[in-house]
Amino acid sequence: MTQGILADKKGLVVGLSNDRSIAWGIAQAAHAAGAQLVCTYVGEAMGKRAAPLAASIGAVALDCNVADDAAIHHTLVAIQAQLGQLDFIVHAVAFANKDELSGAYLNTTRAGFTQALDISCYSFTALAQHAVRLGLLAPGASLLTLTYHGAQQVIPNYNVMGVAKAALEASVRYLAHDLGPQGVRVNAISAGPIKTLAASGIGDFRQFLNYAEANAPLRRGVTTADVGRAAVALLSDLGSGITGEVVYVDGGLNIMGMGLNTPAAGPATATSAS
Repeated sequence: MTQGILADKKGLVVGLSNDRSIAWGIAQAAHAAGAQLVCTYVGEAMGKRAAPLAASIGAVALDCNVADDAAIHHTLVAIQAQLGQLDFIVHAVAFANKDELSGAYLNTTRAGFTQALDISCYSFTALAQHAVRLGLLAPGASLLTLTYHGAQQVIPNYNVMGVAKAALEASVRYLAHDLGPQGVRVNAISAGPIKTLAASGIGDFRQFLNYAEANAPLRRGVTTADVGRAAVALLSDLGSGITGEVVYVDGGLNIMGMGLNTPAAGPATATSAS
């Protein structure tokens, strides 16, 4: 259904890590829809996994530390020299120390809070800021980031990441207001729990997956492919009138005030492989 709707579009996917990441699901879907892509990763170790994936869809892979303004600027200048303007940027970056993702939020450290908010939230604003200053965004461009329902309601062990995602969702609204007069749209996808490498650091995450499968209206977990298809719609002209929104891709789990179905015993079947 999405084949060709990003034809002649050029985009940047920030945060590619491995073949189970949401960034990869979005990159695959955007490529299948006809987009020309650049992907970024952080660090040599991550690059060993990310670069071959990017190459497999004809994308350039660049190292970019989004916690460093100079690195962001350098990367965007390099992209501009190669591709000219971009039609979309996907921000798929989040990080908190594992120690901050178990137990009580009350125990969050100042250093852990600062790091989580900087990488998981401010980096999206920083990318937008540098892109606008460079004139990198084409008319009608779209910015997209990733959030989770822990921004809206308490999810055990999500802790400081929930606070960071809440700030990110607020940033989406403020950026949408600031960039709307330029014709630039800004949105977020709130994905249901997906078994990614990043999610594995959250305490008892398997219980999230089992609960979602048992209680979401669709009675299944979501995949990176589900998120990728939704992302393509928002990034394309199909989403031309949508900005400042958080779009849920979670099988409907967010509408449930309470789930009474008992998760099945055994390992969760939801995966992020695509």
